[in-house]
Parts: sequence; C-alpha cells; structure tokens
Amino acid sequence: MAGSKIGRSSTVGWLPFTWSRRVWALIVIPFVLFGLGTAGYMWLEGWSFSDAFFMTAITLTTVGFGEVRPLDDNGRLFTTLLILLGAFYLAFGLEYLLSASIGGDFRRRRLMREINKLKDHVIICGYGRVGASAARSLSDMGQRQVLVLERDEVRIQQALEAGFLVLNGDSTNDETLHGAGIEQAWGLLVCTGDDATNLFVVLSARALNNGLFIIARSTETNAAKMRLAGANRIVSPYQIGGRHMANIAVRPNVADFLDVVTLDGGRELWMEELIIAPNSVLVGQTLAEADIRKRLNVLLIAILRHATGSTVNPTGETRLEAGDEMIVLGTREQLAALAALAGGMARWGNE
Repeated sequence: MAGSKIGRSSTVGWLPFTWSRRVWALIVIPFVLFGLGTAGYMWLEGWSFSDAFFMTAITLTTVGFGEVRPLDDNGRLFTTLLILLGAFYLAFGLEYLLSASIGGDFRRRRLMREINKLKDHVIICGYGRVGASAARSLSDMGQRQVLVLERDEVRIQQALEAGFLVLNGDSTNDETLHGAGIEQAWGLLVCTGDDATNLFVVLSARALNNGLFIIARSTETNAAKMRLAGANRIVSPYQIGGRHMANIAVRPNVADFLDVVTLDGGRELWMEELIIAPNSVLVGQTLAEADIRKRLNVLLIAILRHATGSTVNPTGETRLEAGDEMIVLGTREQLAALAALAGGMARWGNE
C-alpha cells in the first residue's frame, strides 16, 4: 500500500506538503513578470521606474485603473502581452492550489479509510534500521498488516517506497496513536533509538489499549522501566546481536538453521506458534494418540502453558489441553493443516 512520493516538506494534517517545482514556479514567476513589465515600459515608453512599476502592477492585477500615460502602439501591444501572461499565471496558480488542496484532502481521506479498516494490525513506531527490518519481516510472514508511524521525511519516503501504509506523526502523541487505530491493533513495536521516547510511547499505548501486545526496543539499563511501563517484551538489538555472534562462533550449524527458520524470507520451513482451541479434536489426546509428526509431518518443539506459566518438553505421554500454545516446525501447508485442527476448524480425515 504505497503512497505518494514526498520531498522537502513540512507536516500539514496527516500528510506532508511537497515543495515541488510548481511551488517554486508560483513564487518566482511574479518577480519575473514584474521585472519584465517594468523594464518593458521603461524601454518602450521612456517612463520612470515608479511609473513603469505602477503600470505593471495595475496591468497584472487587472484592477481596472486607467493608463498612467497614453500608450503608443508598441505600448498597447506590450500591455496586451502582459495581461495575457498575468492571466496565464493566475490560471496556473489557481489550478495548482485547487488540485493540491483537493488532492491532499482525497489522500488524507483515503489514508484514514484504509487505517479505519485495519484490525489486529501491528503498529511500528520508528522506521529506522530496526523498525524497517521488523516491518519487512512482518510483511514477509504475511500474517498481519503493518502500519508505520514516522515523522522523519526521509524515512517516510523509504517506508512508502517499500510499500507500507505510513502515518506521518509523533508516536508519543495520543492523537496520533488514536489515528493509527491503536484500540483495534494487535501489537505495537516501539523501535526508535531513544529510550526516553520509547518509554513514553509504551506508557501512552498501554493506557489506550490494555490488551495490546507491546514489544519495545531498549538498552539493558532501562529494560526494567520498560516492563513497568507496560511492555510485554524488551529487545536490545546490541545484546541480541552479540549473542547471535557468539552462537555462530560456538555452534555455527545450529545458528544457521535458526536463521533459516526464523529470518530467511525464502525459507521452506517455518517455526510457528499455534494455540489449541477448546473445541479442537486435539484436546484430551496424548501426543502419541494425536501422532502429529506422522500424520502431518510437523515437528512439535515445545508446549507453553500460560495458565501455569510452564514450558513443557513434549513426550508421547504429554496430554494436550485447551489453551496450550504449541511451538511447531514445518512447511506452510503442513502448518496450515495443523492450525485448522488446533483451531477446531477441521477433524482428522479418518474420523
């Protein structure tokens, strides 16, 4: 959902105002016309600067005053040319201003219509290196729509060119968060490089949507404050990067495998989280009875039980319960089949 391109701008409403060549033309042309008119009258009629300038002004503005002095044929021809140039400039300016206003209103309405349609989307605050990478990864996964909140013009341009829906605004502002549909959003990724800004965004977002899943970027020093503010998960890019480099050094093949199933956009295997619904056929079955590995060729890695806050290392005797969150590995088709079973939307083919 790419938007229009932007250039050197200042914020007007939700969208940036573009200083295009047409804007500069609207500013420069009057000076050119006044200079041309004044010089023309001085040269053709031999008038003083003040008389020539005044005649040019009343001619271009078409106010209807009489001639400053009687004109000869050359003067009348020049005046007619000046009137036409002024009329063309006026038409050019009005057309641009009207089209810019109407076009801007149309783009704003279209943007807000698209945002109002969003539900269970992910809002990304800040489109720097971390935010851009997160947005690309979410887009590759294709499970949730992404809305970028950014106020830096260059980054807005980059997000638009990448095809993301972008809202130009300050993410620390409650009005901006309301405009981003935070009440209907599923999650919020706070990715700016400033901990104080991130902390304020987390506080505001949690107050506006208590059920929002918030992931905040933070240094290790301020991680505890982020949790107190309401962040569900804290991410330190430097800490994660360091651990990943250490893993590559110690166990390179394991690190490469995890990269494939969690980061590589062209992967065949996917690691996914699936929650077992109360009406699922899997409820009450042991893993040996369900035999997910044999039936669907999906590898069950772990089971998270949020009611007890425990992580289960699955064995054949492990009995599946409603609300269990399964961490599984498989192809998209295999995971889709398991998701249908876990969500109660399908039953085993032989039942």
